[in-house]
Amino acid sequence: MPLPLTPELYWLTLTCLMTGLFWVPYILQLILQLGPVRAIWDPTGAHPHDADWALRAKRAHYNAVENLVVFAPLVLVVTLTGTGTPLTATAAAAYLVLRLAHYLIHTAALPVLRTVVFLGGWACQMVLGLTVLGLL
Repeated sequence: MPLPLTPELYWLTLTCLMTGLFWVPYILQLILQLGPVRAIWDPTGAHPHDADWALRAKRAHYNAVENLVVFAPLVLVVTLTGTGTPLTATAAAAYLVLRLAHYLIHTAALPVLRTVVFLGGWACQMVLGLTVLGLL
């Protein structure tokens, strides 16, 4: 029996799609830097980006993937256990917005704001987990 598309699963799906697109800007920069043939003819993936913003975008993308590993299972557990609430739905929606903000802020090199936004995303993860455990 298929699971219903809960608000949390909806926001997880959008977050996954967004995270799956975060590579595009820094790869386009590499194509502009090296040309399309040299950019894709790189067996080790070691071509350095000349643009600092592209290096930061790459790190922000990696960070988004690392945090998706925490967020996605929490959303799935909320859904499977039926513990979703308006608070967990809001946390899932806020997570998407905060991860997009983190990507943009990290790419723009705004360090303090980047940390604040990161902690907001972490708080959303904690809301999901603590709700499942019955602590919220």
